[in-house]
Amino acid sequence: MPKTIITNPVLPGFHPDPSLLRVKDTYYLAVSTFEWLPGVRIYESRDLVNWEHKSDPLTDQVDLRGNPKNGSIWAPQISYSDGLYYLVYTDVKSTRRPFKDSHNYVITAPDLSGPWSDPVYLNSSGFDPSLFHDDDGKTWLLNEIWDYRMTTGNKSAGIVLQEYDRIRQALTGQVHKVFDGTELAKTEAPHLYRHNGYYYLITAEGGTGSGHAITVCRSRAITGPYEVDPEYPMLTARDKPESPLQCAGHGSIIQSPEGNWYMAYLCTRPLGGSGAILGRETAIQEVTWSEDGWLRLADGGNGPSLQTAIETKEPVRQVKPTDFHDEFQGNLHQEWNTLRIPQDPSWCDLTSRKGALRLRSGGSPHSLFDHHILAVRQKDFFYEAETRIEYEPETFNQLAGLMLYLDDENYLYCYLTLDESGRVLRLLSCDGGESTLHPVMIDLGDGAIDLKVEGLGSEARFYYRSNAEWLPVDDAIPVHFLSGGFTGTYIGIAVHDMDTQSGSHADFHHFTYRGKDEARGIGESGEWMVNFSDS
Repeated sequence: MPKTIITNPVLPGFHPDPSLLRVKDTYYLAVSTFEWLPGVRIYESRDLVNWEHKSDPLTDQVDLRGNPKNGSIWAPQISYSDGLYYLVYTDVKSTRRPFKDSHNYVITAPDLSGPWSDPVYLNSSGFDPSLFHDDDGKTWLLNEIWDYRMTTGNKSAGIVLQEYDRIRQALTGQVHKVFDGTELAKTEAPHLYRHNGYYYLITAEGGTGSGHAITVCRSRAITGPYEVDPEYPMLTARDKPESPLQCAGHGSIIQSPEGNWYMAYLCTRPLGGSGAILGRETAIQEVTWSEDGWLRLADGGNGPSLQTAIETKEPVRQVKPTDFHDEFQGNLHQEWNTLRIPQDPSWCDLTSRKGALRLRSGGSPHSLFDHHILAVRQKDFFYEAETRIEYEPETFNQLAGLMLYLDDENYLYCYLTLDESGRVLRLLSCDGGESTLHPVMIDLGDGAIDLKVEGLGSEARFYYRSNAEWLPVDDAIPVHFLSGGFTGTYIGIAVHDMDTQSGSHADFHHFTYRGKDEARGIGESGEWMVNFSDS
């Protein structure tokens, strides 16, 4: 059978914590979404090479208002048994040490497109839940265990296992501590598999930054004891600073119908000295079983690979389309995301003005409750994104425009507002919680304004036009601060009102995103500069 050479990541941009599943001849990947809704993005593929956006299971079943940055929906896992799909996930409500409020839930559906059941609460002892459906009909829940008593920085105290009663929809029986972890520490992301008479437990260790790694252990009995792979970690870039893929870890595996094994894992692509602007992405690599029964990378070693071979039924060309366009006709495009609150006609209005999206204002850009932003993932280092906006602010506290957003402490905002001289265009940046109002202030006349941002790798530059010619708002601005944490950069349109919150609105007539990475050959090299926060 032919083999296709693919380039990683297979899912560029913010796509962390991949959970890989095969049902018959179709593959699925579920990834974390954190504070962005819809929650848990699921992709579909027939060949492991090209992936299409399938569904987003979490909408109004979750309440993320007030959740901290880097909290909310963590590490989803999808599984399938007896005609039913299972999705388990964590909703993190607080990350303030030494505690962590992390609540685990399960929802089910006959199809990954839904309809999904209401969430069933499982436990709160730790994050990264995972279900394992055994051959004897039993189902087991695994999760990381959080121990606030531990005096070191590592409070991830290992992996626990407990039976889940599918009929009663409840955990039952004894909680078994099955793995303490290794000296790499920060043990999390458990996934359990049965192969050749063993139960194999795949975990992530070392934190989700530059020390990230995958450790495998195995046991003849599901409750242990588990022995650690003597050559662990089986995948890591922690000792490979020259690797174009960094932070490799959090893996899950699948066997193809042809008998080959593959692992999906998260990684980053640092760009020069600017950090991983695109966030944590998803890569795939072929794996094999050694003669003594341990999981190994098919191409040898234990490092992530920028290119890997995947066996396909027929020759396949890998494509990773990132372009996006919405004319705001009918329903909003599936690609859009909102922050902690679902899309709602009360603020995302497609009916008041034909051919336009009317965004009604919410709180400030720092709001954890009602930040009215509609955004898409940045998937390319080099790109252009543009929109047309009609907005008539009545006070300086009313803002609307185009935003590059990592979280409420790190963003770059080009917006229309009102000043003593009239309607103006301004720039506001927030770097690590420190806000800067840039001195540039451009007087605008009446009518619609086109806004554009050009991504230039480690910099970004905004433009505007009121007639035929694009004019720069300011010089290019370094965007290294839009990296780190658990998410990635989003590009969005937003409206804010610090006078009456819902007192103003802006009409957007279109939104376009065009990626340019392939033409420039970006993503082949770089160095790690920004560490991600530890779990």
